[in-house]
Amino acid sequence: MRVRFVLWDLGRVLIDWEPERAYMDAIPAPKARREFLDNICTMGWHGRHDAGVSFADNADALIADHPEHEALIRHWGAHWFDMFDGYIDGTPALFERLEATGIPQYALSNMPAEIWPDMLTAFPLLARFEDVVVSGVEKRIKPDPEIYRIALERMGNPAPETVFFIDDSPANIDAAKTLGFQTHLMKSADGLETALMHYRLLS
Repeated sequence: MRVRFVLWDLGRVLIDWEPERAYMDAIPAPKARREFLDNICTMGWHGRHDAGVSFADNADALIADHPEHEALIRHWGAHWFDMFDGYIDGTPALFERLEATGIPQYALSNMPAEIWPDMLTAFPLLARFEDVVVSGVEKRIKPDPEIYRIALERMGNPAPETVFFIDDSPANIDAAKTLGFQTHLMKSADGLETALMHYRLLS
């Protein structure tokens, strides 16, 4: 069955997101910075933002357990945009080549709801998708199968086999495969280009 839709993840696929960037000045020592992010403001904790909890409420809950780190915990939400460094090299060009073919492009992203309007301003390319499913709005996060079903509904309920899904997370890719999507685990723009050519989405 021919692929008829492309479904993108955003962070670390189309846009360059690394939380450590926001703490380079706040915690100058690399070892201390890594320990803080591994043990206090962890990716598991951040997942609550992606599931719809506000920066303020999520910070309050963590500060209750780590009051000595209040300023650094609140730093996460206050310096969200310091975590980004533009687009991933090479992927905007692939997006634009796909756009020129007329294939519908959608996005499915684990992302906080409250910053989404500002993300559209900071990264104008995001407004060119047919639609974007934002986990914080839906209050469901990948790899929950339900959020993939929401994405399919936004696309008009195509057969999953006709959707090419790109993500940098093996867990998210595995969930999509289970539902029948065609998938690509993002490692580089060159690898993605090869995959798009394999599926005859680009030539």
